[in-house]
Amino acid sequence: MWSNAPAYSLIWEWTLKKPPNRGLLGLLAAILLTTGCSTAASTDTAAGDVVLKVGDQKGGAKALLTAAGLLDDFPHKLEWSTFTSGPPLLEAASAGAIDIGGVGNTPPIFAAAANAKIAAIGASKGQVEADAILVPENSPLRKVTDLKGKNIAVAKGSSAHGQVLLTLRANGLSTKDVTLNFLQPSDAYGAFTQGKVDAWAVWDPYTAQAQQEAKARVLTTGEGKSNGYGFQVAGRKALDDKGKNPALKEYLIRYYKAQKWADTHREEWAKAWAAETGLKYEVALAAVNRNGDLPVKIDDTLIRSEQELADAFTEEKTLPGKVDFGKFVDTRFQGDLA
Repeated sequence: MWSNAPAYSLIWEWTLKKPPNRGLLGLLAAILLTTGCSTAASTDTAAGDVVLKVGDQKGGAKALLTAAGLLDDFPHKLEWSTFTSGPPLLEAASAGAIDIGGVGNTPPIFAAAANAKIAAIGASKGQVEADAILVPENSPLRKVTDLKGKNIAVAKGSSAHGQVLLTLRANGLSTKDVTLNFLQPSDAYGAFTQGKVDAWAVWDPYTAQAQQEAKARVLTTGEGKSNGYGFQVAGRKALDDKGKNPALKEYLIRYYKAQKWADTHREEWAKAWAAETGLKYEVALAAVNRNGDLPVKIDDTLIRSEQELADAFTEEKTLPGKVDFGKFVDTRFQGDLA
């Protein structure tokens, strides 16, 4: 499919629709992206041949841009691929299988630790109330320190993973004091509702859906701990392709315009999001009302905050060495976004 991208691991697509006799979330559907290898030198894409390959998460960028009316007249062809979370999306970007995609604050750190061929080219910041550690309604756990010795479900390398780390550290604990069960959201929900784990670290819309449909209780949120940043991340191959740079710039401008639109049209966005994902409108609205990501500049404050998170993972020995986050940032489009 992508003849000049190296082969990489299985990519899992997820859906928020509930199948019969299943829990809150659908089963993950595996999508194996078959690739071949090529040693041909990279060349710039001709203007008329530009196809921007975008990595998305279900109900994410494509739904947002469509709802905001910013997709129909996009001047370049778009190809969409859906991923379960940020880490596999960035793996695809590094391999050149996609050009750009949106992730939370932690996936770029893990990608950087693996020397991935990616760079953060745009940023936003949102509320962190939706980044929650959930427990069952009748759980005896009442405070963060009660998590000591317990099992927590979380997607490895996701923003929720970062939140767990910072939350534990803020309460005198480390990841060594708990057992982290690395599960993608759909599997984590099953483990959570079946009592196989004591807690679940996750983000919206899962948080809102679990609260409303599974009566999950919020033990703590990311407030005061998580930085709330999200990133548009491009593969180095796309950034090195001068023919694709105008498409990347146009995509960024429209995406962040769409974020601003959603912030002032929350009910309209919630209806569109619900229609796209199969979420109940009430769940989508709850998620929308406590988020509201808005674009921010990639500056020294942002880089310093991400570096602190990266250093925390290194200190916990979750990452093999120190990550220099600044080396995985590209600000070429900042003037256009301003």
